[in-house]
Amino acid sequence: MENKMILKATDISIGYTHKKGNTLISANINLTLEKGKLISLIGANGIGKSTLLRTITGIQKTLSGTVLLNSQNIHKLDSLTLAQNLSVVLTEKLPPSNLTVFELIALGRQPYTNWIGKLTELDIAKVNEAMEQTQISELAAKKHYEISDGQLQKVLIARALAQDTPLIILDEPTTHLDLLHKVALFKLLKKLTQETQKCILFSTHDIDMAIQLSDEMIIMTPETVVQDQPCNFISKGSFNTLFNDEHIVFDSHKGKFVIT
Repeated sequence: MENKMILKATDISIGYTHKKGNTLISANINLTLEKGKLISLIGANGIGKSTLLRTITGIQKTLSGTVLLNSQNIHKLDSLTLAQNLSVVLTEKLPPSNLTVFELIALGRQPYTNWIGKLTELDIAKVNEAMEQTQISELAAKKHYEISDGQLQKVLIARALAQDTPLIILDEPTTHLDLLHKVALFKLLKKLTQETQKCILFSTHDIDMAIQLSDEMIIMTPETVVQDQPCNFISKGSFNTLFNDEHIVFDSHKGKFVIT
């Protein structure tokens, strides 16, 4: 039987280490990320979603517990191996540059060109394929600062696709997008997991859309971090624990939040 597991976090505690000790954000977290699944991470502002993503991608160390990427401890992998198995799209702004869309996406091939090498025919094919998958081929020659926020988000996803890793992690990919572009991006992520069998994990505040399109969800609250299918969360009443506000209620029949 094929092993579908790409990443496994076991009993991890996340937070920050400093001279006076540790600041704990959340403990006893267990997560499993598998091929072909679109997984959303949700929780209130400031709950620690970005810290969790930085920890399971190896950017930040766990306070305790282990994170295995393809059965290897993520903190013991060299940067090249890590870059060939995991691609990350963060919310930070791009540094100033004159790169075209094609050149920006081609940066995703650096793990295979030894960071300074020339693009091979395979590299170019992977970049073109990523642009086709995200439907941005017509933007190839444009400078990255000449395109809209929605288009740029697709470009960054295309760069992650060109990196050709089994796991893609995105931090708030729908931030600053209008409703039309949010829906388009969600549907694109769903389509990509189905077509490529990659696992895509993304954090989001667009909970209603995440419920409709995610294969699995991870809910972060001050007490726990739990992973399950949206339908199971609905039947358990888990979404009612997200917001400490009597005026925001989850309607299990409608499958969305309502304001009372």
